[in-house]
Amino acid sequence: MVPMLKRLVDILLSAFGLVVTAPITVPTMVAIWLQDYHSPFYIAPRVGAGGAMFRMVKLRSMVVNADKSGVDSTGGKDPRITAVGRFVRRYKLDELSQLWNVLMGDMSLVGPRPNVKRETDLYTAEEQSLLSVRPGITDISSIVFSDEGDILKDEPDPDLAYNQLIRPWKSRLGLVYIDNQSLGLDLRLILLTVVAILSRDRALQGVNRILVDLAAPEDLVRVALRRDRLVPHPPPGASEIVTARTAVPA
Repeated sequence: MVPMLKRLVDILLSAFGLVVTAPITVPTMVAIWLQDYHSPFYIAPRVGAGGAMFRMVKLRSMVVNADKSGVDSTGGKDPRITAVGRFVRRYKLDELSQLWNVLMGDMSLVGPRPNVKRETDLYTAEEQSLLSVRPGITDISSIVFSDEGDILKDEPDPDLAYNQLIRPWKSRLGLVYIDNQSLGLDLRLILLTVVAILSRDRALQGVNRILVDLAAPEDLVRVALRRDRLVPHPPPGASEIVTARTAVPA
């Protein structure tokens, strides 16, 4: 895809989206503020294109200073999630404010999800390609793993479980997107992201058709259907499964 065209689409759709979703985001912001009288926003440091850090804007779904616990991955039963936050997460409302990051050029509507530096420091040489493009609000993996919180909810170490069960497949799906970028693919993924709110099964079937059309590896197509139990798997470009978080650089 021509970068200038992608950026133009990002600007137009993000500006439109901010206006259209205001009747939803503004009352949600008020509800978050009334809950504990703190800012309704969580400014999350994330790694963007080329490894540059940026400040991602999210509607706050957790208690104040939740990020200081040292745990990056969040399970569905995480006690740091507030009452309003559970509603916010259920309907992905915390993602709507990221349209501002898209408008500002930190993110794109479609692209690999941005990660914290502790996680990108673990990237293999192959996964480093995920940082070659602007991160996005949604992509193939966002639809496939929209239930990430449920996957991690009973795990004693959510970060370790994320790196073993989710990261390998997320990274591979992100690489598939990067290798096949197009305006048509972006529009299909945006539509499926909306469909996923109403019918997860229908959205997964749509992702399956995309992966088949792109001739993605059979194991990736199967995992994307989410009919099988996830098992530990090494990330792309690695020969061993991640076994400890102690290897994370300080």
